[in-house]
Amino acid sequence: MSGAATTDRAQTPATPPAGLRATARIRAAADGRGGTALPLLAGEGPLALRRTRSPSAAEAGVMLVGAMSAPLGGDHLTVEATAGPGAHLALASAAATLALPGRSGEPARYDVHLTLEDAASVRWLPEPLVSVRGSDLRVRTRVRMAPTARLVLREEQVLGRTGEAPGLLRSRLAVERGGTALLDQELACGPGAPGGWDGPAGLAGHRALGQLLVVDPAFAGSPPAAAVLGEFAVVTPLAGPAVLVTALAPDALRVRELLDAACRTYGC
Repeated sequence: MSGAATTDRAQTPATPPAGLRATARIRAAADGRGGTALPLLAGEGPLALRRTRSPSAAEAGVMLVGAMSAPLGGDHLTVEATAGPGAHLALASAAATLALPGRSGEPARYDVHLTLEDAASVRWLPEPLVSVRGSDLRVRTRVRMAPTARLVLREEQVLGRTGEAPGLLRSRLAVERGGTALLDQELACGPGAPGGWDGPAGLAGHRALGQLLVVDPAFAGSPPAAAVLGEFAVVTPLAGPAVLVTALAPDALRVRELLDAACRTYGC
């Protein structure tokens, strides 16, 4: 009796994970001629990758193109990009990302892992992420960079489509420079987020938010000063050669205007 029960359990197939699993992998390397090559450019499922022209001859451009609707509840998407020594990489997305509800009721995950080696640079400038009503998305961006590397990173988030309540959005951004934490912050918005997220100490009723992080060794000698860019936009120097610009606005267009102005100031 006991042996038969054990055999039955062994023959029962494992339950497959709910949702889609997809990873995009990018590696940039200096080509020895003043430019940057892409020895690895591989996408899966909804994460299609296309090489693009960059304004700088030293920089390789890559566009992330959504090949299908994602992420839905239960999906797990990952973007992994490494810029090797002396390589320069510009990453962007072709359109906004919509976080959509899924059938399983499980949260979706979207991870971005960036690695910058000695004297490398990465510009990660995706289009906005839209948190659709009923969705549940966890975003995690992790950056590990050498002390001589340069990073420009933009995040924009829109809570709900026009006239729509948002879903639950939880986001974390963690940056390490030379093995030391430079920035580690979390954000939670929408139904199920801690109380006060939409109050005066939180988003104050705004439905679009964004931030621009610039880490530049040149700031060590001339650090940016704290500043106010508007009623709901500020510049915050970090404890390191870095500056963080944070903006709130009624819509994504105004957030982009504020961050674009900051980009021109800090050399994006």
